[in-house]
Amino acid sequence: MLSERELIRYDRQIMIFGKNAQEKLKKAKVAIAGIGGLGSPVSIYLTAAGIGHLLLIDEQKPELSNLNRQIVHGEEDVEKKTKTLSAKEKLNQLNSEVKIETYSKRISRENIEELLNGVNIVVDALDNFETRYLLNEFCVKSGIPLIHSAVEGLYGQITTIIPGKTPCLKCLFPNPPKKIKFPIIGVTAGFFGVLEANEVLKLITGYGNNLIGKLFIYDLSRNEGEWIDVKPNPSCPVCSDKLLAKI
Repeated sequence: MLSERELIRYDRQIMIFGKNAQEKLKKAKVAIAGIGGLGSPVSIYLTAAGIGHLLLIDEQKPELSNLNRQIVHGEEDVEKKTKTLSAKEKLNQLNSEVKIETYSKRISRENIEELLNGVNIVVDALDNFETRYLLNEFCVKSGIPLIHSAVEGLYGQITTIIPGKTPCLKCLFPNPPKKIKFPIIGVTAGFFGVLEANEVLKLITGYGNNLIGKLFIYDLSRNEGEWIDVKPNPSCPVCSDKLLAKI
């Protein structure tokens, strides 16, 4: 049940979703993997929207060069706190009623099952494909939706992966890109982080259409975007058995 305070706080979005949907948000547990350029706006907007339980995952501390895009952190946090703790402090100030759990270590095969136990949705806000593939495998195996986004410069991409229904990350990107230091501007990460948060809210509330079976790409330098229909790879080593089971 929503309290009187919550009914007031979320009044404007209840006008869109309805009370029952807001209660679904309150009951949901969402994991955000990576509290950097993408994870910052994701965490802020999911906290503001009243997601009941957030799990923040990141092993790093904020660096000065992060601050052009990682807006949940400030100068006082640089090299002093983990990103998860830094973010939790700000998010608690934004909405004290949201339960925020932190994990300040790297995701591994050894810890992922225990770490993500009970999570309803996983948000990929990472910057490396090694861990992304690990999240993808776990989500496919566990039947947990995965929101993927990646950004570089003024360009980015996003899709919603529903195990058994859509291509998984390995279908879309069989081989990881080379690890390089890439350019990035804050508004690109902010734009796609907001889109990731929006995908989460739509999945939980059932309102609107998600990017299911579609990869959305957008170039902010040209204000040009494209929706690409994507199909599962029947020989994918991660999800082919799940897809065949649905046929």
